Amino acid sequence: MHSKLATQQKIGLISGSGKFPFMFAKAAKEKGFYIVSIAIQGNTDGRLKRFVDEIKWFKISEFRKILDFLKEKQIDSVVMAGQIKPRTLFNKEILRDEELRNLIVDLEDRRADSVFGAIAEKIKESGIDLLDSTILLKEHLPEKGVLTPQEPTEEIWDSINFGFQMAKEIARLDIGQIVVVKNKTVVAVESMEGTDATILRAGSIANRGCIAVKVSKPNQDMRFDIPVVGLRTIKNLIRIKASCLAFEAGKTLFIDREKCIKKARRNNLIVVAV
Repeated sequence: MHSKLATQQKIGLISGSGKFPFMFAKAAKEKGFYIVSIAIQGNTDGRLKRFVDEIKWFKISEFRKILDFLKEKQIDSVVMAGQIKPRTLFNKEILRDEELRNLIVDLEDRRADSVFGAIAEKIKESGIDLLDSTILLKEHLPEKGVLTPQEPTEEIWDSINFGFQMAKEIARLDIGQIVVVKNKTVVAVESMEGTDATILRAGSIANRGCIAVKVSKPNQDMRFDIPVVGLRTIKNLIRIKASCLAFEAGKTLFIDREKCIKKARRNNLIVVAV
């Protein structure tokens, strides 16, 4: 466990969308932490309130209020879990907060790494430690191996290796973290639309037999924007009749693993951590 974390300590949870915040809250409660959730309007699932000790809602534009709230609650360690919708970066409301506006205006670009990196630095300047978001969830980061009973064929392995190289390159450029390939051809590349839309777009182009490969960035900051796969990923791959899902071992959060593997097995979808 992180050296700065101690049982019964308060921990802040900046909660985005999806199941990730629920997973973190559950793991933290099991280890005796008192969890204060910072919920973001339009992103956080309201049901999270049943899994945390306190929840406070903020607009995406209220960055200074969030920092002040964390100070008021005497919280010195926080975790970011879950996605903040990409279109938020185009929302004029975020510019209403002077501190957030100054952060964004001074950036060379608005890539996810740039924006979240600047936010992380500002949080640190406020005396709050932004932690690795998987700090209590290491068992949900699968190590290398084939996770379904069915093994990839040599042809599928070739496509996985090709897709891995392509995905690493777009991840390095902070464009996205997943590519869909078929016959060593890139069918779809993720950008701001996200993993699910990328998979469905690939299906409309190449039909059955696609292989999806998801990776971390070469210098992945595990405090934010880490790769995540889960049941919705599996369902969408089954929907387009994909052959395989491959993701980077030790760096990808696998949500609902047992359910995912069971569903993948029933639908002849191979799942591999590489």
